[in-house]
Amino acid sequence: MKTARRLLLLATAWLATSPALADPAWPDRPITLVVPNPPGGGTDFAARLFQEALGQALGQPVIIENRSGGNGNVGILAVTRAKPDGYTLLLQYSGYHGANAALTPEIGWDPDRDLAAVGMATLAPHVIFCGPGLPVRTLAELVAHIRENPGRVTYASAGTGSIQNIAGLQLAQRVGAPMLHVPYRGAAPALQDVVGGRVDIFITTPSSAMSLLQGGQLKALAVASDARLPALPEVPTTAEAGLPGYTVDAWFAIFAPAGTPRPVIETVNAALRAATRQPKVQEVAAASGVVLKPLRVAEMEALARQEVESLTRVVREAGLRLE
Repeated sequence: MKTARRLLLLATAWLATSPALADPAWPDRPITLVVPNPPGGGTDFAARLFQEALGQALGQPVIIENRSGGNGNVGILAVTRAKPDGYTLLLQYSGYHGANAALTPEIGWDPDRDLAAVGMATLAPHVIFCGPGLPVRTLAELVAHIRENPGRVTYASAGTGSIQNIAGLQLAQRVGAPMLHVPYRGAAPALQDVVGGRVDIFITTPSSAMSLLQGGQLKALAVASDARLPALPEVPTTAEAGLPGYTVDAWFAIFAPAGTPRPVIETVNAALRAATRQPKVQEVAAASGVVLKPLRVAEMEALARQEVESLTRVVREAGLRLE
């Protein structure tokens, strides 16, 4: 009897410290969704695309908190140190999750140990953009321009080791001529400098560039994907434009601090998948050139592990490192 009573007391104590099980009404207050980038980029777009629908599905407001800096590490580290109760979540993109630990081993967080995958928000094929002042109109002309000006054509990225940085390295390898990398603290400031002619090209998701493209401030040369985007029907794929095999895409997904109870993770995942079925979300996603790809928790976990493995290999082979 004493043993049984002791086990009952231990079980009761464990339930009291488990937010999801101790409080079946979870969530009973607003949820903070941390975006480790400034407003205006692809990650911020994904968060705001789901903000209202996710809040409706969970029955509580979702508050977006932009915490940029350190190649995304400022915001990510804050989430890994947050209480794992489901009230602080992270929306980050695949480049940060897969490459940051390899770029800076001393960053203070580990993608496998400190974060729990929840679900995917969007999948975004990348587009090769340039400013209106660059004397090219097609991808073939850009390739010729890079070859004629080795080391002088500049390309922007959201930071060293970001997917845009890796995409630029891969493009230079395919073209057979080097380009000069210019890192920024996010997609929004990078785009502004492309528009202003201070940097030549930017390979990024279309969601952050659509208004500039529609206003004639940017030129879209090719979609680095296997198929054209419904939002950009006139823009050829890289294969159609003469550069087959060159594809770049990124995913944007929600994570929670490690130790967040599985019922909470499953609840957020179900809400996220329900949000992808809302007509307004589908309409905005299609118009912005992103793909909705709802995944279950186990599927997102597998994809996250795969991204860490593949981008770690790319970073090490390229010799990239952040000090």
